[in-house]
Amino acid sequence: MNRLYDMEPRVMDDEMLKLAVGEQGPRDEARQLAKQEGILFKDVLSLQLDFQNILRIDNLWQFENLRKLQLDNNIIEKIEGLENLTRLVWLDLSFNNIEAIEGLDTLVNLEDLSLFNNRISKIDSLDALVKLQVLSLGNNQIGNMMNIIYLRRFKDLRTLSLSGNPVAEAEDYRTFICAYLPDLVYLDFRRIDDHMKELAEMKHQCSVDELKHQESLMQAQLEDEQARWEELEGHKAAFVEHLNGPFLFDSMYAEDVEGSQLSHLPGVGELVQTYKDKFVIVCLNIFESGLKQQEKRKAELDTFMGCVQEAVQEKQEQGKHKIAKFEEKHLLTLSSIQDESELTNFEIKMAEHSEDITELVNVLVTLEMQLVEQLEETINMFERNIIDLVGLFVENVQSLMAQCRDLENHHHEKLLEIAISTREKIVKGELDEDLPDAVRPLFVDKDTIVNAVGASHDIHLLKIDNREDELVTRVNSWCAHLVDKIHKDEIMRNRRRMKEINQYVDHVQSELDRLECSDLLD
Repeated sequence: MNRLYDMEPRVMDDEMLKLAVGEQGPRDEARQLAKQEGILFKDVLSLQLDFQNILRIDNLWQFENLRKLQLDNNIIEKIEGLENLTRLVWLDLSFNNIEAIEGLDTLVNLEDLSLFNNRISKIDSLDALVKLQVLSLGNNQIGNMMNIIYLRRFKDLRTLSLSGNPVAEAEDYRTFICAYLPDLVYLDFRRIDDHMKELAEMKHQCSVDELKHQESLMQAQLEDEQARWEELEGHKAAFVEHLNGPFLFDSMYAEDVEGSQLSHLPGVGELVQTYKDKFVIVCLNIFESGLKQQEKRKAELDTFMGCVQEAVQEKQEQGKHKIAKFEEKHLLTLSSIQDESELTNFEIKMAEHSEDITELVNVLVTLEMQLVEQLEETINMFERNIIDLVGLFVENVQSLMAQCRDLENHHHEKLLEIAISTREKIVKGELDEDLPDAVRPLFVDKDTIVNAVGASHDIHLLKIDNREDELVTRVNSWCAHLVDKIHKDEIMRNRRRMKEINQYVDHVQSELDRLECSDLLD
């Protein structure tokens, strides 16, 4: 392990950080002012902590706006404690004892990363660094040339350093990298010339083309998965996911042991298929209804938000107009009061302007109260409309789910008839077909087969009931939370506006008060 100056290993604490920030901060008078007022870590953009014998990265969570961090020439063994530095652009961890690339998942803005002279043997765990342009990994222990292929995902990577690694000893090291990373400009601090690019392309063209083909297939697969995920999310937003096919029907039989056994009875296969076809049609009706109702709810919400925004903007413009007219008079009045030499006139003007301020307050508050009343009416109307839409959707779902139960009840009756008939044929020795060994125990007596059919029926009904309850609960919960949030947002908007009015009026009044104090002192 590297050890600097025979110092004891250090952990980054507040004292170290304050000292570093102070030394690297403002100079001369600015430094003295900073010492008096204190420097907030969140305001620091660059931090240098090299040659500190630091063993562990810690206590950096307050440096949320840091852009550049220098931690080279320490004895750091693990990359950690950087998760809050999401604005970091430049990071130097060279000359440490790091064995694995990790702990960089949140550094999505990082462009320049140096891990030169560490103990890293594998290039990985950099996926989040989508803006990476410069990567220094020289003097490490990377020996597998396939590690280079991993870097193809970084479309902005232009500078790479790998000299001093076992991989750099390979005969075709440079041509391999140039072929597989065609957008690279600098390799090991040397510009890649056109001749090297041509040579690399000729030597590795077949293997690179095959890799491109595989990447294309993988990209298409990822896009397909993303499209399916987005589609599913859209179905979830409409509360009808997995109702656009046989999913619910199949789930009824997934845990239905008796149903699976009974499907071997003569005529049951056709009965189940007919049941499934009709059941899926009902599910599709629920699904299509859900998507249509989702569009209606979205349109209602968009219309509401547009009305709110329009009303707020209208009152804001009226308020700005009133304030602008007041400001114009306010500046002239302050100047007039300041120049007034007669005490009586001074007091009259002060009183008149105080009335002007009071009048402005009344106007602004009146505008806000008018807006509150207008928005309250708009919100209440929206609440009624959205509750009605949700209620109609729920009624439709419950009606269609009732159809599913009717189909299940009909299927149950037919299955029971077949099961009992099969039992009678077995008793009479008239059954023409052999039953599987797993099914025969169900026919030892009439009660056993009736119970088996009943158990299957109960499972199916429970699945239908649960899916209906889940859908209704979720859509009602969504509606309640939406309405509650809208009411809370309006309360917060009103509080912010009243605070703005009070702060502005206090500012204007303080300007007037200062003139009065100044006159009293004179």
